[in-house]
Amino acid sequence: MSRSRDRILANLEAIYREAYQRAEQAGDKTRMLDLDAAYQREQLLLEVLMDIRDALGSPAREGSNPLEKLAALRRLTRSG
Repeated sequence: MSRSRDRILANLEAIYREAYQRAEQAGDKTRMLDLDAAYQREQLLLEVLMDIRDALGSPAREGSNPLEKLAALRRLTRSG
């Protein structure tokens, strides 16, 4: 069974929050900025991966086949 989006994103936040707090305690402002940017990148990447997971793992509809799933994935990656 897949982990929920909320759980995955909460885990990501916890990891970065801990590192951010350590950098803050050390007074390392550069590291804090780097962690903030990295967190945003990782969050976006995870959301895209979860969208792909959801698209590929959706229950098969009548007439659905692997080629249709690939076409749906292609549409998903091209939409902005």
